This record gives sequence, structure tokens and C-alpha cells, in this order.
Amino acid sequence: MKLTEDVELIEGMPIAYIKSINAIAVSDLHLGYEGVMSKRGALIPKVNFRKIKDMIKSAVEATKADSIIVDGDIKNEFSSVDVEEFNELYDFINFAKEIKIRPILIKGNHDNFVERYSIPFKLAVHRQQATIGKYLFFHGEELPKIEKKDTAMLIMGHEHPAIGIYYENGRKEKIKCFLYGKYGGRRLLVLPAMSYFAGGTEINLESRKSLLSPIFRKTDIDEMHAIVVGYGSTMDFGKISELRKMTAQ
Repeated sequence: MKLTEDVELIEGMPIAYIKSINAIAVSDLHLGYEGVMSKRGALIPKVNFRKIKDMIKSAVEATKADSIIVDGDIKNEFSSVDVEEFNELYDFINFAKEIKIRPILIKGNHDNFVERYSIPFKLAVHRQQATIGKYLFFHGEELPKIEKKDTAMLIMGHEHPAIGIYYENGRKEKIKCFLYGKYGGRRLLVLPAMSYFAGGTEINLESRKSLLSPIFRKTDIDEMHAIVVGYGSTMDFGKISELRKMTAQ
């Protein structure tokens, strides 16, 4: 699905492709999640990294991208690097080499200590934000600092956007989505979480005050479009304001 002449959302995946910089953009991988949770007594099947690799490989084959921008939270723990996270981070770097893409990490709030591995892993790490081409990538727990006048689009993660859909029988389903709108006169794209276990925040069912990212205090989120990712397709479900009306009925 094309957003602009330069930006495409890969069909059925929480991945954006930017043609001018030949890069795919993803966010919120939360590597090592199952291992960390097992130490807390929650036994979860190890599927997250496998599913992430499958999606990234498919996206690279489709686009021929030579870089992958991880827009924050490549790992899961806040205050340390768990051994499970280290192992999957190491495996991720080797996987990137195998499919011949260069990883670029925008540090998120879960990414403490990752820069320690930037030199041995040859991983480009940026704190909070980076301008690449005409695109400003930032994780989202802080407001972006727009330093270039020709910035075409802001791309962020952090929020794990989703929408809640009610069926006639009263059952509710949560579906991941991109959010697409404007901030400060520039286009704003919010990436869904790549993590299999990150269900997301149901934007159409939550108040603006309850959202994590400070940018939504300064953005009319009701005017943003929810572009849903699921069941092998990507579809624009319209503005959040319209989705709020539908779920309120």
C-alpha cells in the first residue's frame, strides 16, 4: 500500500519501505521477551524472533532494501541486557548479515546498554532520533527535535498502535495498525509493534490522555488514519474519529 510516491507499507506486515533511502523501517521488536518472562514464571512459546525474521526476510526479498531501521525497543528489559536478549540481539545481527541488510537502531526506552555492543556488532546506534534522507526517525517517548526544514515525514514507534473492533455477538478483536496523520505541518507515521506479543493500545477506545507518547498531546489523533495490518493485508480503516463513533454505537 503506497502512502506517498516514496513510502510504501508492505502488505500484511508492520513494515514500511522508504524507496529514496532503500530501507525498511520497523519498531518494537522486544527481542528476548520469552526468555525474560520465563524467569518470572511465565512459560511462553519462543515464536517472536522466528516470526520477526520471516517478515523481515519477506520484506527484503520484495523490496531489495539494503538497510533496516529499527525505530526503538529492539530488546525488552528496561534496566539491563538479559542473556536471552543478548543472544537474540547477536542472532539478529547475524541474520541481518545473512540477508545482506545493514541494521540501524534508534534507541528506545527499553534499549539501555545496547550501545555497548555497537562496535563489536558493527551496529549503528542513535540516541532517540536520527535524520536519514528526508525522514526523521524517533522512538516516541520524547518529542522529536526537527532540525531540517526539508524533513518530509516523521516516523516513530513506542505506542504499539492498534484498534478495537466489536462484532455483533459482542466479541472484541484487537488488530495492529499504522497511524498516519500530521504533526507540525509534516506527515507523521506511527509504526505498529513488530513483537508478536505486543498486542497494542486500542487507539479508538482510549482517551488521548492515556496514550504513552507525548506527541499525541500536541496532535489531533482523531484526524489520524488507522491503517490496519492483519490477515495478510493492509487496509485504511479511516480516521480515528470515525472509528470512535462506530465503537460508541
